Amino acid sequence: MKDLHTNIPLVTRTQGTGNDLVFLHGWGMNSGAFTSFIPYLSAHFRITTIDLPGFGENAEHSPQPYTIAQLAEMIAPYIPAKSILVGWSLGGLVAQKLAAKKSHLLAGLVTIASTPRFVAGPRWPGIAADVLTTFKRQLEKNFSKTLERFLAIQAMGSETAKQDIKAIREQITQYPSPSEFALKEGLHILSSEDLRSEIGAITLPTLRLYGRLDSLVPTSGIDGICELQPQADTVVLPHASHAPFISHPQQTADILFSFAANIYQQKAS
Repeated sequence: MKDLHTNIPLVTRTQGTGNDLVFLHGWGMNSGAFTSFIPYLSAHFRITTIDLPGFGENAEHSPQPYTIAQLAEMIAPYIPAKSILVGWSLGGLVAQKLAAKKSHLLAGLVTIASTPRFVAGPRWPGIAADVLTTFKRQLEKNFSKTLERFLAIQAMGSETAKQDIKAIREQITQYPSPSEFALKEGLHILSSEDLRSEIGAITLPTLRLYGRLDSLVPTSGIDGICELQPQADTVVLPHASHAPFISHPQQTADILFSFAANIYQQKAS
Protein backbone atom coordinates (compact mmCIF):
# COMPACT_ATOMS: atom_id res chain seq x y z
CA MET A 1 0.00 0.00 0.00
CA LYS A 2 1.46 3.37 -1.04
CA ASP A 3 0.30 6.62 0.49
CA LEU A 4 0.69 9.96 -1.29
CA HIS A 5 1.08 12.97 0.96
CA THR A 6 0.52 16.37 -0.59
CA ASN A 7 1.32 18.62 2.37
CA ILE A 8 2.13 21.93 0.73
CA PRO A 9 4.64 22.68 -0.52
CA LEU A 10 6.32 19.28 -0.81
CA VAL A 11 5.00 15.90 -1.94
CA THR A 12 6.24 12.78 -0.19
CA ARG A 13 5.44 9.10 -0.74
CA THR A 14 5.31 6.39 1.89
CA GLN A 15 4.98 2.60 1.67
CA GLY A 16 5.67 -0.40 3.83
CA THR A 17 5.35 -0.82 7.59
CA GLY A 18 7.77 -0.66 10.48
CA ASN A 19 10.46 1.77 11.54
CA ASP A 20 11.17 4.67 9.24
CA LEU A 21 13.69 4.97 6.41
CA VAL A 22 13.68 8.18 4.34
CA PHE A 23 15.35 8.30 0.90
CA LEU A 24 16.73 11.36 -0.91
CA HIS A 25 17.82 11.05 -4.56
CA GLY A 26 20.68 12.52 -6.58
CA TRP A 27 21.11 15.32 -9.14
CA GLY A 28 18.90 15.23 -12.22
CA MET A 29 16.86 12.39 -10.72
CA ASN A 30 13.76 11.98 -8.58
CA SER A 31 12.37 9.40 -6.19
CA GLY A 32 11.51 7.17 -9.12
CA ALA A 33 15.14 6.04 -9.04
CA PHE A 34 14.31 3.99 -5.93
CA THR A 35 11.21 2.30 -7.38
CA SER A 36 12.75 -1.12 -7.98
CA PHE A 37 14.82 -0.99 -4.78
CA ILE A 38 12.10 -0.18 -2.24
CA PRO A 39 10.46 -3.66 -2.38
CA TYR A 40 13.68 -5.13 -0.99
CA LEU A 41 13.06 -3.24 2.27
CA SER A 42 9.37 -2.35 2.49
CA ALA A 43 8.42 -5.63 4.20
CA HIS A 44 10.53 -4.56 7.17
CA PHE A 45 10.45 -0.76 7.18
CA ARG A 46 8.15 2.13 6.43
CA ILE A 47 9.86 3.93 3.56
CA THR A 48 9.32 7.57 2.67
CA THR A 49 10.76 9.11 -0.49
CA ILE A 50 11.03 12.86 -0.92
CA ASP A 51 11.77 14.51 -4.24
CA LEU A 52 14.32 17.23 -3.64
CA PRO A 53 12.84 20.72 -4.16
CA GLY A 54 12.97 21.54 -7.86
CA PHE A 55 12.88 17.87 -8.89
CA GLY A 56 10.16 15.32 -9.68
CA GLU A 57 6.85 16.02 -8.03
CA ASN A 58 8.38 18.98 -6.22
CA ALA A 59 9.71 20.57 -9.41
CA GLU A 60 7.70 23.74 -8.82
CA HIS A 61 9.01 24.33 -5.31
CA SER A 62 12.58 25.59 -5.21
CA PRO A 63 14.14 27.68 -2.46
CA GLN A 64 16.07 30.83 -3.24
CA PRO A 65 18.95 30.81 -2.74
CA TYR A 66 19.21 27.18 -3.79
CA THR A 67 21.64 25.89 -1.18
CA ILE A 68 22.14 22.72 0.83
CA ALA A 69 21.11 24.58 3.96
CA GLN A 70 17.86 25.76 2.34
CA LEU A 71 17.09 22.31 0.94
CA ALA A 72 17.60 20.79 4.37
CA GLU A 73 15.27 23.37 5.94
CA MET A 74 12.53 22.63 3.40
CA ILE A 75 12.78 18.87 3.78
CA ALA A 76 13.10 18.69 7.58
CA PRO A 77 9.36 19.06 8.37
CA TYR A 78 8.52 16.05 6.21
CA ILE A 79 10.88 13.58 7.89
CA PRO A 80 9.07 11.22 10.29
CA ALA A 81 10.42 11.43 13.83
CA LYS A 82 13.54 9.35 14.50
CA SER A 83 13.96 8.14 10.94
CA ILE A 84 17.12 6.79 9.40
CA LEU A 85 17.90 9.18 6.56
CA VAL A 86 19.39 7.64 3.39
CA GLY A 87 20.91 10.09 0.91
CA TRP A 88 22.22 9.11 -2.50
CA SER A 89 24.80 11.33 -4.22
CA LEU A 90 23.52 14.95 -4.07
CA GLY A 91 20.84 13.71 -1.68
CA GLY A 92 23.68 12.56 0.53
CA LEU A 93 24.88 16.15 0.87
CA VAL A 94 21.42 17.19 2.05
CA ALA A 95 21.29 14.21 4.42
CA GLN A 96 24.69 15.09 5.92
CA LYS A 97 23.57 18.69 6.45
CA LEU A 98 20.44 17.50 8.24
CA ALA A 99 22.43 15.06 10.36
CA ALA A 100 24.87 17.81 11.36
CA LYS A 101 22.30 20.52 12.09
CA LYS A 102 19.09 18.68 13.02
CA SER A 103 20.24 15.42 14.55
CA HIS A 104 17.29 15.41 16.96
CA LEU A 105 15.05 14.51 14.01
CA LEU A 106 16.96 11.38 13.11
CA ALA A 107 17.94 7.95 14.41
CA GLY A 108 20.74 7.44 11.91
CA LEU A 109 22.38 8.51 8.65
CA VAL A 110 23.25 6.53 5.54
CA THR A 111 25.04 7.99 2.54
CA ILE A 112 25.17 6.07 -0.73
CA ALA A 113 27.87 7.12 -3.21
CA SER A 114 28.17 10.48 -1.51
CA THR A 115 30.80 12.68 0.10
CA PRO A 116 31.01 15.97 2.00
CA ARG A 117 32.66 17.56 -1.05
CA PHE A 118 32.14 16.33 -4.61
CA VAL A 119 34.57 18.48 -6.56
CA ALA A 120 38.26 17.58 -6.54
CA GLY A 121 40.71 19.87 -4.78
CA PRO A 122 44.12 19.87 -3.15
CA ARG A 123 44.62 16.45 -1.52
CA TRP A 124 40.92 15.73 -2.09
CA PRO A 125 39.86 13.23 -4.80
CA GLY A 126 36.57 13.97 -6.52
CA ILE A 127 34.97 15.11 -9.76
CA ALA A 128 37.27 17.24 -11.89
CA ALA A 129 36.03 20.84 -11.90
CA ASP A 130 36.13 20.99 -15.71
CA VAL A 131 33.77 18.00 -15.93
CA LEU A 132 31.13 19.88 -13.93
CA THR A 133 31.75 23.01 -16.00
CA THR A 134 31.14 20.98 -19.17
CA PHE A 135 27.88 19.66 -17.73
CA LYS A 136 26.78 23.21 -16.96
CA ARG A 137 27.40 24.27 -20.58
CA GLN A 138 25.67 21.20 -21.97
CA LEU A 139 22.73 21.69 -19.65
CA GLU A 140 21.95 25.05 -21.23
CA LYS A 141 21.66 23.39 -24.63
CA ASN A 142 19.95 20.08 -23.98
CA PHE A 143 18.88 18.62 -20.62
CA SER A 144 18.01 15.18 -22.00
CA LYS A 145 21.43 14.62 -23.57
CA THR A 146 23.16 15.99 -20.48
CA LEU A 147 21.22 13.57 -18.28
CA GLU A 148 22.09 10.66 -20.56
CA ARG A 149 25.78 11.52 -20.26
CA PHE A 150 25.46 11.83 -16.51
CA LEU A 151 23.73 8.45 -16.29
CA ALA A 152 26.50 6.91 -18.36
CA ILE A 153 29.14 8.25 -15.97
CA GLN A 154 27.19 6.97 -12.96
CA ALA A 155 27.04 3.44 -14.33
CA MET A 156 30.57 3.43 -15.74
CA GLY A 157 32.52 0.36 -14.67
CA SER A 158 29.51 -1.67 -13.61
CA GLU A 159 29.15 -5.03 -15.35
CA THR A 160 25.46 -4.21 -15.76
CA ALA A 161 25.96 -0.61 -16.92
CA LYS A 162 23.52 -0.73 -19.84
CA GLN A 163 20.80 -2.34 -17.74
CA ASP A 164 21.45 0.09 -14.89
CA ILE A 165 21.07 3.12 -17.15
CA LYS A 166 17.91 1.74 -18.69
CA ALA A 167 16.41 0.96 -15.28
CA ILE A 168 17.07 4.42 -13.84
CA ARG A 169 15.88 6.17 -17.01
CA GLU A 170 12.62 4.23 -17.10
CA GLN A 171 11.95 4.81 -13.42
CA ILE A 172 12.62 8.54 -13.27
CA THR A 173 10.61 9.32 -16.41
CA GLN A 174 7.47 8.28 -14.53
CA TYR A 175 7.83 11.52 -12.57
CA PRO A 176 7.71 15.17 -13.74
CA SER A 177 10.84 16.70 -15.25
CA PRO A 178 13.02 18.86 -12.99
CA SER A 179 13.09 22.62 -13.22
CA GLU A 180 15.93 24.22 -15.15
CA PHE A 181 16.68 26.37 -12.14
CA ALA A 182 17.13 23.37 -9.82
CA LEU A 183 19.28 21.55 -12.37
CA LYS A 184 21.59 24.53 -12.78
CA GLU A 185 21.79 25.29 -9.08
CA GLY A 186 22.19 21.61 -8.23
CA LEU A 187 25.31 21.48 -10.39
CA HIS A 188 26.54 24.60 -8.66
CA ILE A 189 26.14 22.83 -5.32
CA LEU A 190 28.12 19.83 -6.57
CA SER A 191 30.91 22.13 -7.73
CA SER A 192 31.04 24.35 -4.63
CA GLU A 193 29.50 22.82 -1.51
CA ASP A 194 31.96 21.71 1.17
CA LEU A 195 30.71 20.07 4.38
CA ARG A 196 34.07 18.70 5.47
CA SER A 197 34.21 20.98 8.50
CA GLU A 198 30.74 19.82 9.62
CA ILE A 199 30.64 16.04 9.39
CA GLY A 200 32.91 15.50 12.38
CA ALA A 201 30.10 16.91 14.52
CA ILE A 202 27.66 14.22 13.38
CA THR A 203 27.01 12.04 16.42
CA LEU A 204 24.33 9.85 14.86
CA PRO A 205 25.13 6.26 13.88
CA THR A 206 26.40 6.64 10.32
CA LEU A 207 26.91 4.23 7.45
CA ARG A 208 28.78 5.32 4.33
CA LEU A 209 28.27 3.01 1.38
CA TYR A 210 30.46 3.24 -1.73
CA GLY A 211 30.97 1.49 -5.06
CA ARG A 212 34.58 0.64 -5.80
CA LEU A 213 34.04 1.44 -9.50
CA ASP A 214 32.45 4.84 -8.86
CA SER A 215 34.16 7.59 -10.88
CA LEU A 216 32.09 10.40 -9.29
CA VAL A 217 32.94 9.51 -5.69
CA PRO A 218 36.30 7.76 -6.05
CA THR A 219 37.31 5.31 -3.34
CA SER A 220 40.67 7.08 -3.12
CA GLY A 221 38.81 9.73 -1.13
CA ILE A 222 37.40 7.36 1.50
CA ASP A 223 40.37 7.63 3.85
CA GLY A 224 39.98 11.40 3.95
CA ILE A 225 36.28 11.08 4.82
CA CYS A 226 37.09 8.51 7.53
CA GLU A 227 39.54 10.94 9.08
CA LEU A 228 36.85 13.62 9.22
CA GLN A 229 34.18 11.29 10.64
CA PRO A 230 36.05 8.33 12.17
CA GLN A 231 32.99 7.03 14.01
CA ALA A 232 31.15 6.27 10.75
CA ASP A 233 30.94 2.73 9.38
CA THR A 234 32.26 2.32 5.84
CA VAL A 235 31.31 -0.37 3.33
CA VAL A 236 32.66 -0.61 -0.22
CA LEU A 237 30.82 -2.79 -2.74
CA PRO A 238 33.61 -4.21 -4.92
CA HIS A 239 31.64 -4.52 -8.18
CA ALA A 240 29.34 -1.51 -7.89
CA SER A 241 29.58 1.98 -9.35
CA HIS A 242 27.59 5.13 -8.44
CA ALA A 243 24.18 3.45 -8.08
CA PRO A 244 24.72 0.23 -6.08
CA PHE A 245 21.03 -0.02 -5.17
CA ILE A 246 20.34 -0.47 -8.90
CA SER A 247 23.24 -2.74 -9.86
CA HIS A 248 23.38 -4.72 -6.60
CA PRO A 249 19.99 -4.26 -4.92
CA GLN A 250 20.00 -7.34 -2.71
CA GLN A 251 23.50 -6.71 -1.40
CA THR A 252 22.72 -3.06 -0.77
CA ALA A 253 19.43 -3.93 0.95
CA ASP A 254 21.13 -6.50 3.19
CA ILE A 255 23.71 -3.92 4.31
CA LEU A 256 21.03 -1.29 4.97
CA PHE A 257 18.81 -3.79 6.77
CA SER A 258 21.61 -4.87 9.10
CA PHE A 259 22.57 -1.27 9.91
CA ALA A 260 18.99 -0.08 10.44
CA ALA A 261 17.83 -3.13 12.39
CA ASN A 262 20.75 -2.75 14.78
CA ILE A 263 19.89 0.90 15.45
CA TYR A 264 16.25 0.22 16.11
CA GLN A 265 16.98 -2.82 18.26
CA GLN A 266 19.29 -0.74 20.44
CA LYS A 267 16.64 1.96 20.81
CA ALA A 268 14.03 -0.63 21.77
CA SER A 269 16.19 -2.24 24.43
